[in-house]
Amino acid sequence: MSFLYPLFLIAGLSLAIPVLIHLFNLRRYKTVFFPHTRFLKNIQLNSRRQSQVRYKWLLAARLLFLLFLILAFAQPFFNNSRKKDTGHHVQVIYLDNSNSMSVKKGTRTLFDIARSAAEKQIKEAPAGTQFLLVTNDKPVSYQPIPADRMLTALGNTDISAVGKTAEQVLAGVQSLLQNEAIPAADLYYYSDFQQNAFAAKQDPALMKNLDFYGVPVQSEEKQNLFIDTAYLLSPVLQTGQTNQLVVHTRIAGKAPKDNPVLQLEVNGQVKTAASPVFNDKNESFDTLAFQVNDAGWQRLSLTVNDAAIRFDDTFRITARSTPSLSILVLNEGQTNPYIQAAFRAYNGFRITQTDIAAAPADFKQYNLVIVNDITRMNAALGKSLGTALQQGQSICIFPGKTNNYNELNEGLQQIGDIRIDGKDTAVQTATSLQQGSDLVKDLFEKLPENVQLPQANWHYLIHAGISANQQSILSFRNGDPFLAKYTPAKGALYICATSADLQAGNFPGSYFFVPFLYQMAVQSRGGDVYALTTGSTQPAYLPLINADERNMVHLYGNNLDIIPAQRPSGAGLDVFAGQAVKTAGFYTLAAPGSDTAAIALNTDRAESMLEVWSPAALQNQWKGDHIKWLELKDTGTAEQAGNTGGFPLWKVCVILALFMLAAETFMLAGSFRKPTVATQ
Repeated sequence: MSFLYPLFLIAGLSLAIPVLIHLFNLRRYKTVFFPHTRFLKNIQLNSRRQSQVRYKWLLAARLLFLLFLILAFAQPFFNNSRKKDTGHHVQVIYLDNSNSMSVKKGTRTLFDIARSAAEKQIKEAPAGTQFLLVTNDKPVSYQPIPADRMLTALGNTDISAVGKTAEQVLAGVQSLLQNEAIPAADLYYYSDFQQNAFAAKQDPALMKNLDFYGVPVQSEEKQNLFIDTAYLLSPVLQTGQTNQLVVHTRIAGKAPKDNPVLQLEVNGQVKTAASPVFNDKNESFDTLAFQVNDAGWQRLSLTVNDAAIRFDDTFRITARSTPSLSILVLNEGQTNPYIQAAFRAYNGFRITQTDIAAAPADFKQYNLVIVNDITRMNAALGKSLGTALQQGQSICIFPGKTNNYNELNEGLQQIGDIRIDGKDTAVQTATSLQQGSDLVKDLFEKLPENVQLPQANWHYLIHAGISANQQSILSFRNGDPFLAKYTPAKGALYICATSADLQAGNFPGSYFFVPFLYQMAVQSRGGDVYALTTGSTQPAYLPLINADERNMVHLYGNNLDIIPAQRPSGAGLDVFAGQAVKTAGFYTLAAPGSDTAAIALNTDRAESMLEVWSPAALQNQWKGDHIKWLELKDTGTAEQAGNTGGFPLWKVCVILALFMLAAETFMLAGSFRKPTVATQ
């Protein structure tokens, strides 16, 4: 056992005081006269024995009261047989600086409170202790640093838009320990312990050689009004016409007293405003109508007035009006009315329809080439389509119904290792939708519940080799693709297993037909709507031919010029702007000799819900001898915190002291009782 404040043990000298008092009291005698003296000796012996017993118990109670009171002030704790700290033990401090730590508790934010507690811990650590600081940003140092540098690093740390899960934090700590050959360390985890970031159960592999000390920093009252997301109802922002923007607003915790106001700005000019009306789930869906008069990139900024937490009160979108996409439709028979209507629904599309026999030799000027109702594909046509794919263009094939599969396979073999092996004439409905596909993930904010997937009255059995890189977007129950994407070259090839007419099924009239065609067209030109998230791995695609180190994409904005991570994709690049920028805002992507693209970056909305684990839940979920849960006032060295995970010993000492005080009071009260009849 050790003591947090051992100097209080000097007060143990006060134990001599009750001993001296009892010694002097026993030397006093009181004479009592009785009318008869024959029982005097017996009474005198009995009284003396009773007094001696009573005085001994009273002395013991007083001594124990003082002893437990002194121990309570000294604050004892068990060191669990740990070796004495030699001053070279490494303390790792994780300071959660995510946006959720900007919640206020009183007049201070949770982040400020956690940072002050960490500074107190460093100052009270034994001389020579080495530290590692871990935050949601990059480590300040990859090697242990002394206390003075640690305090400076803490002072320079601030709230960041980057968030990390507990698994990421622990994996980073393990990597730091392995790189520096540190055998063991104490990890102090200062956080609000959000449920979306802190796992319900620990991973033993990530806790190896770590003594974990969790320090919850939480606020009792939570209130946050934020814009969860927003999206355009139409896939194209139209010039000179009314556009509709759906805004999803939510409330976490208590609802604000004042009615919130939702405001839309386009290029810095206020366009419209609305007052959200929330349902029983504290959610509001509002549709804002607005117009733009200029072509090109438009910067849409949505704001809501929330004084409690400000980091998620703005949602940004960039959208390009009048995209001017060129579509070529090659028909073997009649023109398809569904394909024609799909692209005429929006401005900015130039659709050209021609017979497949009169197909141009070069498809370079078209963003999307659709081959419709085809029953024959010779080697020449297949080679032309393969060349278009090499250039990064998008191709979509809707085959016609035929029993001669070889006439189709002749051209497909020129494109890639793709072939038709048969035909299934049973009526089947697609049962699965690949929501990670490029056609789906950037197009639908939320699929309607119980949405009806398309049905096919017949379909081809299509098989592909490994080199074709098949990805099924819509699939039947047996796994056969209804609509699949193939990438044998830079571009994307989409093949539907059935025709695009109502005799073959209801796909042309389904919920997915028009959005899928639009998304196929924009893939070869780059996106027209961007609303990315800081810290995310979602890329922004830019068409850029012959990309190299001399024409790499730069990111500009807020006096910033950096080269974000990027990789070739099709006829362009996937640019990971969200991982390069920590601050939300509008930015520009550009490279020499290519068009610029405006992108919007928003903070991660996962930080906005403020759903945290309670301290009791944390203690039940994360257990073990190497895991302790501390209060802010208990932070310090590992030895000082050794027993704070359970019921503190100083509280036990206080309870025992009060018990001894009660016993002393009971014995003193008994000495003042009236004499009994036998005594009289």
